Amino acid sequence: MEYQHLKVHAGPVTKVTLSRPEQRNAMNAETLRSLTLVFRELSTNPSVRAVIVTGGGKDFCAGADINWMKEAGKLSAEEGKKDARLLADMLSAVDECPVPVIVAAQGNIFGGGLGLLAACDISVLAEDAKMAFSECRLGIMPAVISSWVLPKIGPANARRYYLTAEVFGAKEAVSMGLAHEVVPAAELTAKADAIAANVLKCGPNAVRAAKALLPRLERLGLHQQIGMTVDTLVRLRSSAEGQEGLAAFLEKRAPEWTR
Repeated sequence: MEYQHLKVHAGPVTKVTLSRPEQRNAMNAETLRSLTLVFRELSTNPSVRAVIVTGGGKDFCAGADINWMKEAGKLSAEEGKKDARLLADMLSAVDECPVPVIVAAQGNIFGGGLGLLAACDISVLAEDAKMAFSECRLGIMPAVISSWVLPKIGPANARRYYLTAEVFGAKEAVSMGLAHEVVPAAELTAKADAIAANVLKCGPNAVRAAKALLPRLERLGLHQQIGMTVDTLVRLRSSAEGQEGLAAFLEKRAPEWTR
């Protein structure tokens, strides 16, 4: 299937590449709809074990397409809300994808591109990555993306980088919790592939269960957390996959899902 502004390579590790390099992969309504559609389709595919998101060309994503944003500002309030919700729908689809989503990003990563980065589970940056929450320089603000960015960077970092719109580098992104690792640009693809390979060593149902559990635990008190985690462990431990994994360890062999 063809997607607007995307290239998709299907497989157990599906690769989704932003493919609008002449606009530095800036996102408009068509890009957002395509990303939402892809991730919703991947979410229903039991054969998918992980997803890698990349940007074609020298930049991962320059944020929102400015021409699109300018025209959207002329819409009625009701139509403007529908248009703005496209970004929220896309970030939700990425965040709610039941398998790990790994992002490997290089070059410029601005505005909404940082929202996409934050919505992914595992983030690897090239050493040359340059980032900015640039919205206030345009007379707007990082609004929709905040639901995904703030849990990563916290309010203290947001107060600095939202309000100054200053550019920061990959090491700063790691220190504030926005990314996990920095590698030379030439090693970016290999690092993402290696992370995905580690996911494939894990029980597929266990990985999905772990990803589903983590955000739920954040919203619960301690006693509710204990009840939910106990129930989850009992269910996974007695499942066919859990029994296979434990038996494989004891028998010093690879579990069946790695074959």
